[in-house]
Amino acid sequence: MFAVIVNTVAVIIGSLIGMGLKKGIPEKVSRAILKGIGLCTIVIGIQGAIKEDNILLLIISIAVGIAIGEWINIDGNLDRFTKAIIRRISKRGTESANISQNMINAFLITSVGAMTIVGSLDAGLRHDFNMLYTKSLLDFITCIMLAAALGVGVLLSAILTFVVQAAIVLLAQYLAPYLSDGLILELTCVGSVMIIAIGLNMLGLTKLKVLNFLPAFIIVPFAMLILRQFGF
Repeated sequence: MFAVIVNTVAVIIGSLIGMGLKKGIPEKVSRAILKGIGLCTIVIGIQGAIKEDNILLLIISIAVGIAIGEWINIDGNLDRFTKAIIRRISKRGTESANISQNMINAFLITSVGAMTIVGSLDAGLRHDFNMLYTKSLLDFITCIMLAAALGVGVLLSAILTFVVQAAIVLLAQYLAPYLSDGLILELTCVGSVMIIAIGLNMLGLTKLKVLNFLPAFIIVPFAMLILRQFGF
């Protein structure tokens, strides 16, 4: 669990440094940085998604996941919840209308991938923290850049980082038998599609509600099971 705390602290410190830098960056430069990070985000997403060798599984997971997300309206509900909290703790109101979006965006960019899942399993099963320590360094640097462009939402992503990784570490002995290499790969590919969507939003090319994509993660194992039954 110590490695999870280290990772969370790395996100917090990196975010605070980035937010400090943001105050001294002109808005024009900040917008340009955001576009640049958007391009890098798309590259990260493509690198993950290109590993997909079962495109049908990816399509089913994303399509059904989005349908569920839109039906539940995850994006709208979380956005209203976040704004209500910000209004209560800040007299100035919401600094950004997209704090909840940026929180999820930062979490997906830093934590979607095999490093998070495998690193947390290693920590829980073998007390091997090397992968999470490596991830902590990467997250520290990444969050400086993200927070300089996106602001406080990146800092709040530390909450998700801690909760998700701590849950995997604590439940490692129960999750390990089900988290095959194939499932981890498919989860990574689905997450990579979301990361591409985030990058497109950063560039201003789309206004995709990435939060509504999240149920796709839950659909992946069921879609894998069904497709295997039909020989796919």
